[in-house]
Amino acid sequence: MRTLNLTIQRQAVYDVVRHSEDHPTAAEVMNRLVEQGYNLAYGTVYNSLRYLTDKELIRELKLGETASRYDARMDEHQHIMCEVCGKVDEVMTEVPPQWMKQVAEETGYAIDHAHVVFGGVCAECRNKRVK
Repeated sequence: MRTLNLTIQRQAVYDVVRHSEDHPTAAEVMNRLVEQGYNLAYGTVYNSLRYLTDKELIRELKLGETASRYDARMDEHQHIMCEVCGKVDEVMTEVPPQWMKQVAEETGYAIDHAHVVFGGVCAECRNKRVK
């Protein structure tokens, strides 16, 4: 059993990520905390995100951007990212077991987990292009 030390600051950071419809960056988490009346240092926010990630309460998403994003959904799912605006949505599907097996055979890796990021253009950006 993992021991948790959820300070007031960590709980506030966790609540922001947990209640976000999107996948916020650390800067976005910070901005939302300020909007809620918190006055936390950037270091506190970054350290809290690292702590929550290490304790597997949230996951860090490195989606090819300069800034990591954070997700509180810990069940298996994938992501799709708009290549125009950077919007990230969840894809509620599992990686097919055959893919995992094939990758393991090709690479010799023992695969623990998989995370697939699809890329494309979201409906909103496509509609802007048409107009």
